[in-house]
Amino acid sequence: MTDYVVGDIQGCFNALMRLFDRIEFDTARDRLWCTGDLVNRGPDSLAVLRFIKSLPHSVVVLGNHDLYLLARIYGYGRIELPDQLQNILTAPDRDELADWLRQRPLLYSEAHHVLVHAGLPPQWDLQQAQTYAQEVELILRGDHYQQLFAHMYEPIPEIWDEQLHGWERINLILYYFTQLRLCTRQGRIERTHKAGLNQLPNNYLPWFKIPERRSAAYKILFGHWAALLGDTNNTPNVYALDTGCVWGNHLTAMRLTDHKRISVSCV
Repeated sequence: MTDYVVGDIQGCFNALMRLFDRIEFDTARDRLWCTGDLVNRGPDSLAVLRFIKSLPHSVVVLGNHDLYLLARIYGYGRIELPDQLQNILTAPDRDELADWLRQRPLLYSEAHHVLVHAGLPPQWDLQQAQTYAQEVELILRGDHYQQLFAHMYEPIPEIWDEQLHGWERINLILYYFTQLRLCTRQGRIERTHKAGLNQLPNNYLPWFKIPERRSAAYKILFGHWAALLGDTNNTPNVYALDTGCVWGNHLTAMRLTDHKRISVSCV
């Protein structure tokens, strides 16, 4: 069995199939780890969702676009045009797909590798991150999951405090796992920067560049930040896998045994 981690697919089903051919992926034997954002901006999110769900050995963490899809399905998402998700919303297996997606974790850890969609705030160690992820996952998998989507787009605090409670707490945990790019040394978030590592706002750094980050000893696998194109400026133990397929760049897989990257063009 070989483990591969693939960056944000975002509905680019044809590119995913070409990548599978390129790495000679054996669906019966090999295991695929996905950084989240299976769906949204690309042309065939429904095919991606069905295919990844069908794999017997897949590991998927939730991304912000996956959560957006679930919010749309449950009647709480803000409609963004052009709407690339309409064929999922009207699919006969929509509810089955939503139930499967809702059961995916926010964080997955195995053999010193940690898979998240966006990042980890510098003040959390791995045990804390796992605990906070499970706090949200219990809601997503429970009987009252629709309440999460009803409150998901409410304002959030800018910095973590263990005393936070209610939906402010839940939504900030969600933000860190699914949307984080820049923060201060204390973990205060910056929400507007989507470019690369140049011209960063004053006093903010990429989350993985924060000195004394408490998760630095682990190999962090993440997506979300397409503008990096996989470049983390030689940061040890950090692997950016979103290489901008949906923007016409590449879809990338990384073999976990040796961290070798294999990409296909998405033009």
